[in-house]
Amino acid sequence: MKYENARDLLPEPLLRQVQKYISGKLVYVPAREHKREWGSASGYRQILRQRNREICARFAIGESIEQLAKMYCLSCESIKRIVYNRKESMRMEYQGTLSSAQEWARQGRLEEWVHAYLLSDGDNKPFSDGLKIVDRMFLGPFRMPLSLFQRCTGPVEEGLKYQIHPVVWERNVQRLMEVIPKEPDMPPLIVHYLIPEGERMGEFELNDGNNRWEAYTRLGIKDAHVIVWITDRDEYDQFMERFGEYVK
Repeated sequence: MKYENARDLLPEPLLRQVQKYISGKLVYVPAREHKREWGSASGYRQILRQRNREICARFAIGESIEQLAKMYCLSCESIKRIVYNRKESMRMEYQGTLSSAQEWARQGRLEEWVHAYLLSDGDNKPFSDGLKIVDRMFLGPFRMPLSLFQRCTGPVEEGLKYQIHPVVWERNVQRLMEVIPKEPDMPPLIVHYLIPEGERMGEFELNDGNNRWEAYTRLGIKDAHVIVWITDRDEYDQFMERFGEYVK
């Protein structure tokens, strides 16, 4: 390693101070370490971020400050700081509809809408919990062709990830086929774009809305609004390259 003359680097007063302790010797000065954010090494910041997201989502679906304080063993003031820690001073009202998701997206709060939906109308807290494990990117809602997606839930069929009793499945789909033509504000489907391990090309996984997808398909509907979530940057870049035309 090339050494430098301290006389060329240090101001005279500092040089005299150094010479009191070291004179005529080679000294290694280590580079300054970048200070880590509090809690980054232990992962505690991530845990708090996940907790706060859930608190905001539960507040959005109508749980009171007092209920949340009791549920999370926090003071009411702490809960208020979490749920009102937004640039928007007005509390946004959650609804399990497309128009609600679009409004939350316009305010930069699409991820919060997703968790509010999964904790209420979507009735899928395990999915909400899984999404909070790491930071995700959420895009949408925008229209995409239904032919891009395949169900991962349904009656007893080979290759499905989740199976539902055929009678229950058919009853749910038939009910939706009656509702969809009368209700233009159905909630968006939630899909995951990922590149499977060992593969180069990504694919979609339909996480929420399998019943709706089936009802749409039987009704002859070709496309629907979706929210796409992505974890890795390379997956995002590939999605935008292949399907960016749908992102409005």
